[in-house]
Amino acid sequence: MKRLILSAIGVICAMSLISAQEYGVVNISVCNMRSTPDFDAEMVSQALLGTPVHIIGNSDSQPFPWPEIETPDEYTGWVHYATVTRMSFDQYHAWNAAPKAVVTALYGVVYAKSSTRSATISDVVAGDRLKLIKKRGAWLKVEFPDGRQGWIQRKTAMVEREWRMKLDQSPAAVLESAKSMLGFPYIWAGMSPKGMDCSGFVRAVLFMHDIIIPRDAGPQSKIGETIEDRDSLQPGDLVFFGSRRSNGTPRVSHVGFYLGDGKFIHSLGYVKIGSFVPGTPEYDSFNTDRYLMGARILPYIDQVPEITTTLTTPFYAE
Repeated sequence: MKRLILSAIGVICAMSLISAQEYGVVNISVCNMRSTPDFDAEMVSQALLGTPVHIIGNSDSQPFPWPEIETPDEYTGWVHYATVTRMSFDQYHAWNAAPKAVVTALYGVVYAKSSTRSATISDVVAGDRLKLIKKRGAWLKVEFPDGRQGWIQRKTAMVEREWRMKLDQSPAAVLESAKSMLGFPYIWAGMSPKGMDCSGFVRAVLFMHDIIIPRDAGPQSKIGETIEDRDSLQPGDLVFFGSRRSNGTPRVSHVGFYLGDGKFIHSLGYVKIGSFVPGTPEYDSFNTDRYLMGARILPYIDQVPEITTTLTTPFYAE
């Protein structure tokens, strides 16, 4: 009997936590997350339009407090109140369950009408998600988390169901997406085609293929299969750079994708290709000297807790 009573108390407590949890969905193309609730604070990461988040805190700012959010990759930061639409659990669940349009172009625009001559509602970037209202020829009618509606071209976004049918998570497809952003600028804590840091570049490219991994290079280096020997790297593997502590353990500070033939692509200043091979045009002696290890992650999608998709990450299923 005592065990039953304790179990009942546990269920009640769990239900209370669920009801107390605040929810939200990112409402702009790219939402800046900051270390403290202030525009002057350091940007620590970003979240894309349509991302479901947990609101884990609120600032004392008046009249509009900044929410502190947690994203599906378990990253936290403070955001301006206008960038996230707060929702009840039922509203949040309804958003997750609704049909979606997924932005597949690097950049795009949502228009007020199904015409490029109409007023703009918002910009969008690759990986953004909107609620799908209806299809009309070359256009999709979509809705933002805050209820705004508009039209987006099919060359910019796809119906999620159709997108999943064509989804390619192979190394070749992932690296093609990575190379599509060559020359794009480095921005500290950036995680979209508008600008990316090194780990944000990796994260943004993988999310275009519905792959979710940790946000920062250090945690990224600890997932999948570690590749110690550089000669054993395969295209699509992650490559990590940095230094070693006095005890020999790695201190990871940079990451990119291995392309094959001794080449890698990464964001440092801007997205560029480097090479481990002396005498080649792309040879990068600085990063070659600080190379640490590789990690093979693509065979382990949904096989380990740190490599998931929007179908398996709890934030999208709640």
